Amino acid sequence: MSRTAFRTCPFCEATCGLELTLDGDELVKVRGDADDVFSRGFICPKGVAIKALHEDPDRLRTPMLRQADGSFAAASWDEAFALIDRRLPPLLADERSGDEASGRGRGRDAVAIYIGNPAVHGVAALLYGRVLTKALGTRNVYSASTVDQRPKEIASGLMFGGSLTIAIPDVDRTDHLLILGANPLASNGSLLTAPDMRGRLRAIQARGGRVVVVDPRRSRTAEVADAHHFIRPGTDAHLLFALVHVILAEGLARPGRLADLCDGLEEVERLARPFTPEAAAAVTGIAAEEIRGMARELAGAERAAVYGRIGTTTQEFGTLASWLVDVLNVITGNLDRPGGAMFPRGAAGARNTQGESGRGRGIALGRWTSRVRGLAESFGELPVVCLAEEIETPGEGQVRALITLAGNPARSTPNSQRLEQALATLDFYVALDLYVNETTRHADVILPPPSPLQRSHYDLAFYQLAARNVANYSPAVVPLEPGQHDEWRTLLRLAGVVAGQGPDVDVDAFDRVVAGEILRREAPGRDAEALLAELEPRRGPERLLDAMLRLGVYGDGFGEREGTLSLAALEAAPHGIDLGPLEPRLPEVLRTPSGKVELAPPAIVADVERLRTALSRRANGGMLLVGRRQLRSNNSWMHNLEVLVKGKEACTLHVHPDDAARLGLEDGAPARVAGRSGEVAVPVEVTDAVMPGVVSMPHGWGHDASGSAMAVAAAHAGTNSNVLSDELVVDALSGNAVLNGIPVEVSLPA
Repeated sequence: MSRTAFRTCPFCEATCGLELTLDGDELVKVRGDADDVFSRGFICPKGVAIKALHEDPDRLRTPMLRQADGSFAAASWDEAFALIDRRLPPLLADERSGDEASGRGRGRDAVAIYIGNPAVHGVAALLYGRVLTKALGTRNVYSASTVDQRPKEIASGLMFGGSLTIAIPDVDRTDHLLILGANPLASNGSLLTAPDMRGRLRAIQARGGRVVVVDPRRSRTAEVADAHHFIRPGTDAHLLFALVHVILAEGLARPGRLADLCDGLEEVERLARPFTPEAAAAVTGIAAEEIRGMARELAGAERAAVYGRIGTTTQEFGTLASWLVDVLNVITGNLDRPGGAMFPRGAAGARNTQGESGRGRGIALGRWTSRVRGLAESFGELPVVCLAEEIETPGEGQVRALITLAGNPARSTPNSQRLEQALATLDFYVALDLYVNETTRHADVILPPPSPLQRSHYDLAFYQLAARNVANYSPAVVPLEPGQHDEWRTLLRLAGVVAGQGPDVDVDAFDRVVAGEILRREAPGRDAEALLAELEPRRGPERLLDAMLRLGVYGDGFGEREGTLSLAALEAAPHGIDLGPLEPRLPEVLRTPSGKVELAPPAIVADVERLRTALSRRANGGMLLVGRRQLRSNNSWMHNLEVLVKGKEACTLHVHPDDAARLGLEDGAPARVAGRSGEVAVPVEVTDAVMPGVVSMPHGWGHDASGSAMAVAAAHAGTNSNVLSDELVVDALSGNAVLNGIPVEVSLPA
């Protein structure tokens, strides 16, 4: 019997609504949900691919155990957890018996956990992954955030008091949008949840506004912009500081009410003095008069917003660039005003809606450091560039076992060859993943989650970054198959093992404890048992989500407020609930100790000298490698779907015609690209869409590893760009990997 279901696409940050037509439990048609309160029918190719993922024969349905010959064999859940319970707890034990002499680590820090990008797209992984990490009790926590957004989180945390208190451009009301290092027509927005970015940018232009893009590539977004400025990779912070310099030096600053809400404007003015347009021009490759023109346009716009994304965060000065984006939003008077850069109000789990309004403890960084290199912790995690050396280097705290949750660090982290070699030396490795991929092929146990159609969905993180306040819940569309387990149950069972409760922990009882802890934390002084009773008969993520919605700013606080938002309300609204446009939130949103926006945090001020010193650098004629976002791809985890990889080869090296002629490279022929950490051969695509002196490769490819089991991906293997990225080069403030502006040598193959 034919039926229709609605759900939010879980494949990127845009949170588009899908309308699914099913014949029984078979998905037969996917299209955009025209009634979705946020996406209004917009859909990209990834959304259609949800059918291919669900039906993919390579997707794992049962646990897999590594055999003596290195192959994998299917196993029952009890068999898988019996093996985990036999192998993992001894490594977590504090006793040193026999290991001191060998120099091998033992104890909680001997087991590391890596949380991949797909985990943030799933409510169960996001909520119960935290439970697993807490139960594990290790300092060796890593995630995809430190090859992505950590500089923005740190800059926002230092300025506003919380890592997800991120000012996002109010794209639906702005008159001038300055975009640096972002390609939202390919990414659908990143740290900016906004479906149909093409339509939204066109709307800016239709109302007489301007879209300006700064990028080493003429991206899809740059092609539709009103202006595009090529910039030398890794120099965005120099350009941004020069814009600050011009606006302040020419008396164009109009902070308005923000002047009384901020501390440190005088310090910013002092720091900006050396960054003249002429000094920045020599580094960035953008002419001084162009820089002045950009600054004047930005300052003169009625409503403007500056938006920087992955090209600005995955570089040597990522945290400074992220900070300067918001400095510009402040001095132009565009922070926290309609059409400027604003703070969403998340319906569930938003820390900046909890606690004392307008004041807090701020953030603490560097509470511990990595054992080998001494890189600092941030938000409970160490930089993932440390992971290989922490596995390789003997001594107390050496990583001997690993848990990965929905990640493929063997393709997504710098110098991935080194990490792959390290993975092969682990004593034990448990992966929670849909596939046997380039990373999980090293695992001893793989525990598969259900497909997205078999899981409920709510975008807990991305609604805290949305261009409009919305909420949308999607129940599972089809049931679990015999022998499958809910993802949240798998995570709690694994948490039970690492907590010493054994492989047969009472998952339902454990889940009730988790729910009680959330209620006690978010409803202090209330009777948690009474609140739990009000949530009956819900279990798992639905119980936790209902509690968070009801205790959130739009909920009724379990009868203490006038709010109406709850999980029941979302279940009754399959197209979502529109909670309204972004509204000014200063000073309420702040959680800094001063209760003000900190424009000159000491840690950032101290790092400016490093940036000032770099003003004296000059291009030496070498080539610089940058990444490339692709509409049909999301890192490495969507390449086994034929509908997304068919057609023209996607993994190529973009080379400017002048460089191709100089180096003797031909379109379609291979080139050799070499860096400090390795070299690759990759097909050339000659194009003037990349500036001279720069080459570009997409991220997440290289699916030719022996032992992985992704047939479609192997047939479209591409080249792994992270063979070339350098794990020894990081943004000093965040430890974030530098994936843009990598010095490389490009030549004909030997």
